Amino acid sequence: MLVAATRVDAAHADFRLCNNTGSRVGVAIGYKDQEGWTTEGWWTIPSRSCETLVRGSLVARFYYVYAIDYDRGGEWAGQAFMCSRDKEFTIRGIENCLARGYDRTGYFEVDTGEQRSWTVQLTESAEQGGAPAPAPRTNEGPRR
Repeated sequence: MLVAATRVDAAHADFRLCNNTGSRVGVAIGYKDQEGWTTEGWWTIPSRSCETLVRGSLVARFYYVYAIDYDRGGEWAGQAFMCSRDKEFTIRGIENCLARGYDRTGYFEVDTGEQRSWTVQLTESAEQGGAPAPAPRTNEGPRR
């Protein structure tokens, strides 16, 4: 599974995610705002469609995404560990996830380059049954 990101110069300033696969995808996002770290999920994004995850001008340079393929299995993950859970969630803070009753999940980092708008494209590997796509490069944890 591959991830691509593009800068968007549209009139709307948003963080969007496009599912360019043949499956339904569940998506969670993490970011740091004035109050600290927040993770939110789940958006269910149908095949070949896009969804706005953060509306308005972006408040951070780095965002973190975790996505799962509901139909065929697999995930888009990384090494920036943050909290999540199976059901819909908004979680403040990224420390002690397990002790607080949440899952500890590896999100991949998206560097928006301080743009006002950004779109992440989730894609499948080039060939079914081929070697898995490389995982996005991330740090061990989110940037502070």
